[in-house]
Amino acid sequence: MPIVNIMITREGSGPERQAATAEEKARLFKGVSDLLLDVLGKPLDSTHVTIQEIETENWGRGGLPVLEHREVLAARARGEPKP
Repeated sequence: MPIVNIMITREGSGPERQAATAEEKARLFKGVSDLLLDVLGKPLDSTHVTIQEIETENWGRGGLPVLEHREVLAARARGEPKP
């Protein structure tokens, strides 16, 4: 019985959106389940998928809160020195 846990930041996939939509989550459930069926032959009815939405202040990358890390990456892309 496969159990897949997907963790995403609590942000929408578009402007002014605060979280993934029910439709997006349904697509993740189906897509992951179909992938396990296709690759490993795991039956759909025995595959469990969970989605955890994490507030951005509880998510870090590169030793920084994720929003600060994104600012650093954006600055680098613009050719600005590291803050």
